Amino acid sequence: MNSLTIDNIIINALKEDGAYDDITTNSIIDGKDRCKVDLIAKEDGVLCGTGVFKRVFEILGDADVIFSSQDGEDVDKGQIIGEIRGLTSSVLSGERVALNILQRMSGIATLTRRFVDKIQGTGTKLLDTRKTTPNFRILERYAVKIGGGENHRYNLSDGVLIKDNHIAAAGGIKNAIDMTRKNVSFVKKIEVETETLEQVQEALLANADIIMLDNMDLETIRKALNLINKKALTEVSGNVDLETIRALAETGVNYISTGYITHSYKVLDLSMKNLISI
Repeated sequence: MNSLTIDNIIINALKEDGAYDDITTNSIIDGKDRCKVDLIAKEDGVLCGTGVFKRVFEILGDADVIFSSQDGEDVDKGQIIGEIRGLTSSVLSGERVALNILQRMSGIATLTRRFVDKIQGTGTKLLDTRKTTPNFRILERYAVKIGGGENHRYNLSDGVLIKDNHIAAAGGIKNAIDMTRKNVSFVKKIEVETETLEQVQEALLANADIIMLDNMDLETIRKALNLINKKALTEVSGNVDLETIRALAETGVNYISTGYITHSYKVLDLSMKNLISI
C-alpha cells in the first residue's frame, strides 16, 4: 500500500475525530502520563490492517503497538491480539480512529475468506469491484487480498470495462470495442459486459479479451460459456452471495466479481481494554 496515501487517510480521520483537540483527554490526563492497554478480539474472524493501526499511533506520537497476530491470521473471541504502550493521551485520542480502520479491514477480510472458502477447488477466482467506500478503496482492496480474493481494476484509468451504458452510447458492442481499440494502448485488455447470449456472440465477433456475464441465470451462463469456448476470459457478476457463489463457480467461469464483500460486510468486533498506568 502507498504509505503517503495511507498517512493522508489517517491524518484526515484524526482531524475529523478531533484527536488533536481531545477536550476530554486533555482535561483528565497529564501530558507525561503513560499506559498500556490490550487489544482484544470480541469475536472470531480474520485480522487485517495491523500496519495501519500501528501507524495511527506513530502519527500521534510516542505510542507503540506490538501485535501477537498478523494480517491474514484467524483470531478467536476473547483473544488478546496486541498491546499498545505509550503516552496515555496518544492512546486515548487515537483509539477510535485506529479501531474503526482495523475493524473495517478485518470485517472485509473475514467476509472475503468466507466467500473464497465456498469456491475452494473450483479454479474460479473471486474479485472485488469499485463499490467501495469513497477515499477508503486502497485499504478495502488490501483487505480483500488478505482474505484470499483478487482485485479487479483499481479505478477508471486502470482498465477497460465497457458496460451497458457505454454500449448504448456507442450504438452497440462492436462499435464500442472498435472505438476503444483506436484510443487505448494495445497492452490493455478490453472487457465487455453482456446480458444476453446475443451480446456474448457480438463480443466474441469483436474479439473482446474478457466477457462479463452479468445477472445471468445458471443455464444461460452455461450456454454462454459453451459459446465462448475459452476464446476469451470470463467473469460472472450479479446476484452473487454466499448461497449462490458455489454453483456459479462450478460452471467453470474464470472469475466471479461481487461488491458484496466491500459494501455489505460486518465490522469485526475489536476493543481496547484493560488500560493501566505504567
